[in-house]
Amino acid sequence: MRFDNLYGNVIFDEEEQIYKCWYSPFIVDSSAMGMTMEERNREYEEPENREMGICYATSKDGISWEKPELGLVEYNGSKQNNIVWRGPHGAGIFKDLQEEDPAKRYKMILQGMSVSFSADGIHWDEKTKVNGVDVAGDTHNNAFWAPTLNKYVGITRTWGPDFGREVARIESEDFINWTKEEVVMHGTEKDLQTYAMPVFYFGGVYLGLVAIHQQSSDRVWTELTWSPDTKTWHRIDAGNPLIPCSDKELDYDYGCVYPCAYPVFKDGEIQLYYGGSDWLHFGWRNGSLALATLRQDGFAGYVQLDKNSTGSIVTKSIPYNGETISLTADVEEGGSVTVSVVNDEGEMLGTAAVKNTVTDEGLQIDNNIKTGNIHLVIEIFHAKVYAFNLQ
Repeated sequence: MRFDNLYGNVIFDEEEQIYKCWYSPFIVDSSAMGMTMEERNREYEEPENREMGICYATSKDGISWEKPELGLVEYNGSKQNNIVWRGPHGAGIFKDLQEEDPAKRYKMILQGMSVSFSADGIHWDEKTKVNGVDVAGDTHNNAFWAPTLNKYVGITRTWGPDFGREVARIESEDFINWTKEEVVMHGTEKDLQTYAMPVFYFGGVYLGLVAIHQQSSDRVWTELTWSPDTKTWHRIDAGNPLIPCSDKELDYDYGCVYPCAYPVFKDGEIQLYYGGSDWLHFGWRNGSLALATLRQDGFAGYVQLDKNSTGSIVTKSIPYNGETISLTADVEEGGSVTVSVVNDEGEMLGTAAVKNTVTDEGLQIDNNIKTGNIHLVIEIFHAKVYAFNLQ
């Protein structure tokens, strides 16, 4: 068995109060366990009968996981295992909370562009070939309900002559009939290819965790991107990983970091599960389920470009009706964040200064602000601003 890219799909089930993970190792493959570095430097050759399977695990705390004996699939002469399905590759799985049919509560999209449905996430219908899509989908496919579009959106992969692997998008109203694939993202150069991209809705926009496969080093890391509509994507500090590879050879995520679908938002933090590999993408490697965490609203923040000068952000016009203005920021010793409120005419209405790290903390504006449209002028000095909120 070889964990390989893992292709993990993790949720915290609010109804059952438990973490659930569907992951896809190669259940028939050669393992790198116990290999020396000299042995790992041999060229990896996959066996002719290599086979992927979908496995299932649960956890109460997201750290310690249990692999239930499901009794569904025979493997090495026994059904005492946690395999849900033998054969499918690149499966993306999610619990569809807006689905009215209980038999289709859980949905899967997989390589070859097929779909399947399940009432419990364990017992699945036979896969159905989707209509309208012509890609191999040889990646970690994923799909989700897009609330701003009232449609399902699928994220898969295609290939192009100039950039190699490319992120492709499809959409559907019924999860069976899909639009033709459209390329929505590619790497900044052919050496940096977009391998896979789990997407989710957060804070009024869509965020993508894009796995970047560098061809020259054969390593994979995860970067952040965003879109207003799932069609037009904007890289956030391209080249700077959100989840980087370790610098230590043979560390559990030295070679590869493949993001799981999807982040878990729980107890004031963001939990980013990923498949870590201790060696190179095409090499002999061992894999594992790993976890990175972020502070609340901590996906990305603004910092000053010049450490010796104050950085400044001016928001667009915001309707204001007397709400409390709150801020989330990390502030270094001796640093500060100053928030000034101005109206559309540029008149100063009030200001507040923050000199310590805060999380969604209400600002004490030193003047009363009337209702109307306002702009925030946020000045940053030795700090990082993640978010503001009106509540």
